[in-house]
Amino acid sequence: MESVLENPGQIVMGRGEKKAYQSQVDFGQGKVFLLRAIVNDSVDPAVVITAYRTSKISKYWRSI
Repeated sequence: MESVLENPGQIVMGRGEKKAYQSQVDFGQGKVFLLRAIVNDSVDPAVVITAYRTSKISKYWRSI
């Protein structure tokens, strides 16, 4: 999780001041998951609201 927060693959705008910091991660089982942290970074220090992994990468990953 620390690596996603420090160097995310993407930052996607959410509702209000929330953002989704996300990266695609292989947890060692040969399957790639999307690790997402919903963050309010408008305050200091930033607050992680929730974090989770999902296999639904195409649902959340944004093409640039």
